[in-house]
Amino acid sequence: MDGGSVPPPPTPKESFPRRFKYVWPLLLTVNLAVGGYLFLRTKEKDTDPASGEISAKSGSVAALETPVSSAVVAEPVVIKAREPIPEMQQRELFKWMLDEKRKVKPRNAEEKKKVDEEKAILKQFLGSKTIPSL
Repeated sequence: MDGGSVPPPPTPKESFPRRFKYVWPLLLTVNLAVGGYLFLRTKEKDTDPASGEISAKSGSVAALETPVSSAVVAEPVVIKAREPIPEMQQRELFKWMLDEKRKVKPRNAEEKKKVDEEKAILKQFLGSKTIPSL
């Protein structure tokens, strides 16, 4: 036996992409699926489900594509009058709003000033004999 036995030469290390060659197709497929999902989800938000037309959010390009017909006449909208809210319920509502405004922690001076103004208005409503109708 010779004392100078030579160890076998080290095998060349494969590059990173070649070591994980089975992971790449999976990674690309998942990436494509997520991208497609996000793209379709934003498209669904832009379309109006009732009429199927693109809403005004999508810009003037969509407005140019839709044909304009002069025969379309909008029907009058009928608004039903609601019963007036009783004064006691309005007072309770204003008291609740005032309590909620007191709980608010303002972040800066401007927000504190705005909350104080709103509280002052609510106090005026609660202190008056009559309350404006809602």
